[in-house]
Amino acid sequence: MNQDSLKLIIFDLDGTLVDAYRPVALSLNYAFKKVGLSSVEDEVIKRSVGWGDRNLIQRFVPRFLTAKVLAIYRQHHKKALKDGVKFLPSAKKILFGLKKRNYKLAIASNRPTLFTRIILKHLQIEHLFDVILCADKVKHPKPSGDILRAILKRLKIVPAEALYVGDMTIDAQTAQNAGIKSIIVLTGSSKRKEVVPLKPFKIIDRLEGLPLVLEKVNRKYFR
Repeated sequence: MNQDSLKLIIFDLDGTLVDAYRPVALSLNYAFKKVGLSSVEDEVIKRSVGWGDRNLIQRFVPRFLTAKVLAIYRQHHKKALKDGVKFLPSAKKILFGLKKRNYKLAIASNRPTLFTRIILKHLQIEHLFDVILCADKVKHPKPSGDILRAILKRLKIVPAEALYVGDMTIDAQTAQNAGIKSIIVLTGSSKRKEVVPLKPFKIIDRLEGLPLVLEKVNRKYFR
């Protein structure tokens, strides 16, 4: 990636920009209780997210119960998100800083569009993103590169002009599959030892480290 070439930063949502793990756990365990299943610990749920809510539920319930549990979960989650989602440290400041400096911003999430937009509207940042694209709007969700390629196509940007910021191994895989460099932040569901073998462009402990990485990539940042 050449100096001054970076135009677009694509973000994953959960574990990268926001902490919605508690609302996910609340909604999931509410749905489990409704169908007579045992609850699951929050940390186990956190380690299982990132592949979409249907896949999340299928990890814990018999297949014949998936549709019923999913419907209960989604109905409860609409309210739980508004009550419990919050920014990860420095996320809001960084997003506004990037927008002020004329970077194009996008969201690529395996969350359904409905819940992604609930989060972005509730946190009042929906307007910052040039594209918001979720798994239910592409043929193949992450780790396929479809979602990132679709964003690039909409914005008429080539892979070398973009970075993808996520928190999981699936995000590193998605970026590789789309030919985009990734930055993995260790505030979500994957641990460093899981991410390292995938060789992302950078691994950072917290989102606060992103501006320094971008400054090295593109000397215009924060100037």
